[in-house]
Amino acid sequence: MPRLTEPALMEKSLSTDQSLAAATAHDALNRTTYPVIAAISFSHLLNDMMQSVLLAIYPLLKLGLNLSFAQIGLITLTYQFTGSLLQPLIGLYTDRRPMPYSLPFGMGFTMIGLLSLSQAASFGAVLLSAMLIGIGSSVFHPESSRVARMAAGSQPGLAQSLFQIGGNLGSAIGPLLAALIIVPQGQGSAAWFSLFALVGVIVLSLVGRWSSHHAANFHKRMKAHLGHGLSRRQIGWSLAILGLLMFSKFFYMASLSSYYTFYLMDKFSLSLDSAQLYLFAFLFAVAAGTVLGGPIGDRIGRKRVIWISILGVAPFTLLLPHVDLFWTSVLSVIIGLILASAFSAILVYAQELVPGKVGTISGLFFGFAFGMGGIGAALLGQLADATSIETVYQVCAYLPLIGLLTAFLPTLRKG
Repeated sequence: MPRLTEPALMEKSLSTDQSLAAATAHDALNRTTYPVIAAISFSHLLNDMMQSVLLAIYPLLKLGLNLSFAQIGLITLTYQFTGSLLQPLIGLYTDRRPMPYSLPFGMGFTMIGLLSLSQAASFGAVLLSAMLIGIGSSVFHPESSRVARMAAGSQPGLAQSLFQIGGNLGSAIGPLLAALIIVPQGQGSAAWFSLFALVGVIVLSLVGRWSSHHAANFHKRMKAHLGHGLSRRQIGWSLAILGLLMFSKFFYMASLSSYYTFYLMDKFSLSLDSAQLYLFAFLFAVAAGTVLGGPIGDRIGRKRVIWISILGVAPFTLLLPHVDLFWTSVLSVIIGLILASAFSAILVYAQELVPGKVGTISGLFFGFAFGMGGIGAALLGQLADATSIETVYQVCAYLPLIGLLTAFLPTLRKG
């Protein structure tokens, strides 16, 4: 049996060490960092909770400053304009020039906006406060989504779902806290919510430090995902289809989140308290669907989840306007559970479609979602005024059929 010479032994040893180092690096790149995801989800809860405070105290602002409904609408427009249009621009900028500490900086805008809102004595001051809160949101969403993707490892769908659930909980808790604190104490008590922003600044500073240390590994992982073989035209068409699917989802969700209680009260003569219990059941289903959509997409593929979550609700939405109260409540829970799973799948699919532009894609899709929810609620409100609340659900029932466009999405290597 031939003996290995000393140089040969050394070469073999070096080869083994390199293989072990490569395996260790691969494991590190694909490891899911749950503490970071938990921190970013908690920050999302704080961010969306503070945003919802602005909407929750509209009655106080209207009475205290003698505002018209048109002025209330202008406050919403200012907030949503800054919140939706700036997001893709900020994501594009930070893709080119990473800014790990932009997250606490953005939360600082929200804190200043809340302090300003608590002392606003004129319509102009309220508009400025709304703009500052919108800027805080426009920085937070694309950057925090990027961090969630960085910490995701091999489970980007799960990471986005956990990130999203924080926002859902914050949007639900915000109006409740506003009712308990601001409504009894007055507009000035909104300043107390700036303490939540301060907590957010501290948490996001720690997240920013982690992000700055792991950015290089993240870029390596994104480079490894390049090469799905699609042309720029195919990518453009795919993003357009995803935009239409987002339109379908968020317009229908606006019909339920904004007008479901009115629908139940009008059609079944329920009291406001009873109708709100049904709304709570729907919102609980939305929260559950948000959590489930991401990990299911990690397991079976993003495109399949998009198929199921958009087109899959069509039979239920088409039935909803024609059934009794019991089946209305059952169908609304099923719709919320399935439809809520769409956003995480769509966002991660888009990030995999354009892997080098995570911030831009996150900003674009969060901004689009932000805008579609507001525009949908406004347009559906006008439709309800012009016709009836039942007509809203009869028209919106056909929106999930847009899910047929999923057939034209390419099947990516990762999902």
